[in-house]
Formats: sequence, structure tokens, C-alpha cells
Amino acid sequence: MRERVPPSQRRRICDDDREEENNQLMELIHSESNFNFVKRHLISHFRDHIYMFGNIPMYSTEYGELAHKEQIKDGWRCSNKIDAARQILSSYGRQHAIRMSILNLEFLQRAGADIRTEVVEHLEKTRPAPTPPAHRRILKGRRDNIHDVIDFGRGCNISLEMIGWELIRYSRLSLPPERRLPENPAILRALSVELLTQLEIQVLAFQESGVYDIHRARCTGARLFRNQTSRNDCVWIQAGVENMYGALRGRLPARLIALSKIRSGYM
Repeated sequence: MRERVPPSQRRRICDDDREEENNQLMELIHSESNFNFVKRHLISHFRDHIYMFGNIPMYSTEYGELAHKEQIKDGWRCSNKIDAARQILSSYGRQHAIRMSILNLEFLQRAGADIRTEVVEHLEKTRPAPTPPAHRRILKGRRDNIHDVIDFGRGCNISLEMIGWELIRYSRLSLPPERRLPENPAILRALSVELLTQLEIQVLAFQESGVYDIHRARCTGARLFRNQTSRNDCVWIQAGVENMYGALRGRLPARLIALSKIRSGYM
């Protein structure tokens, strides 16, 4: 008669077997992994590509994620969840065909072709109102515990002397005389300051006129980003004029340490 194994011991044996299987799987992954990935190789070409053609939206994962939502998720929600793949393809195919038909009709209308009145009225109803892009940088993600320059220096671990010197230098070099900051250290420290975590930058798309891509630069300082690690992105800064000699054309790479805005009558 076979000896009966207690339930606790059976669970322990199953856990040990599962752990051994996971360890073998990880050893297999590590032994066969390498860094010969296409995305890692493309990084070496980004710099030259940016100098020649501008920004590189085709390498951004944001477009793929948006396409995944439009092409798959929306179709899944509209399906009855039975043979969903066929319904997703059919739904997206119809939407794509309708968009192509609208573009063709709009082209014929601009070319002066004879189009029925009801078709023209339908095009006018479906045509979205043009909204010109705001060519400006937008700061988002305000932190609530920062109120003045003293709080800003404490939150970013920057000395007040350094902050005051940078504010005065920026005021002298970049602001018109009527908007320059006071150079009294006591007044500078009392200025109302907002500390933010995201900067939206609109960049003209490659080979497009009037089409802008939004690049998001994030700076969380020492705080965690999405409960993982801090995120302080690298950006290009204009340290000189455009016609300077060299490939950088007066630009220098830098890492963000803080995104701030002075909330007063000076700026």
C-alpha cells in the first residue's frame, strides 16, 4: 500500500518543481540571449538621421500604440466576442474604405468635378473643423508641495545661490527689460514657483506642412515614475546660434533636473 503524502508536503513538492522549472527556463533564456536586436542597432543611426531629416516619429512607440487601439481594441469592443478576429478585420476594413472614399470625393470636389448635392452636404457634415496647432510648449503635472523658490530648491536639492544666479542670468540674457526679474536675493526667494513633471514640445513632422508631433519630456526628479524608478529625460538645448560650425549647430544634449514656472507678474 502506497504511503499517503500530507497535503502540505504535496504543495511543497509542487512549489519546488515549479521553482526548478522556472530556474531552468531562465538559464535557457540567459544562455541564448544577446544584444543583436534591430532596435538597438537603429539607435546608432538616430543622430545622423535627426541632423538630415529632423525628428523621427516613425521610431516612436506611441504611433503603434494608437494604431493598436484604433485597429484592434475599438473593433473588439464593437464585436460580439464570437469569431472576433474576423469582425475586427471587417470593421477596420469598412472604416478604412469609408475614409478613402471621403478623401477621393474631397479631391474631386477641389478639382471641380461634378458631384451630387447630397454628397457635398454629407462631406460638409463629416469634415472636421480645422484647429490650428498652438506652436508653444506646454507644462503639465504640477506638484502640490512647491510654493516658492525655497520649496523649489529643497524639492530639487539645488542651492538657493545657484537658483538665484541662474534666474538672474536667464533674466538678463532672455527677457526684455520690462519683464526682467529683480536681482535682490530676498525678493527672488519669495517668488511664487510651480514645479512640474512634463513638458509637451510640438515638433514639425518630417515632410509635412502644418502637421506637428507632440514630444513629451518628463522630469520627476527623485520621485518614482509609475512606481518603478525616477525619470529625467535628455533634451537638446540651444546653446549657440544656428549657423555655428559643426553638426550640432549650437545645440548641446542635457538632462533635465527640474521643470518649473514662475507664477508672478514678472514672467
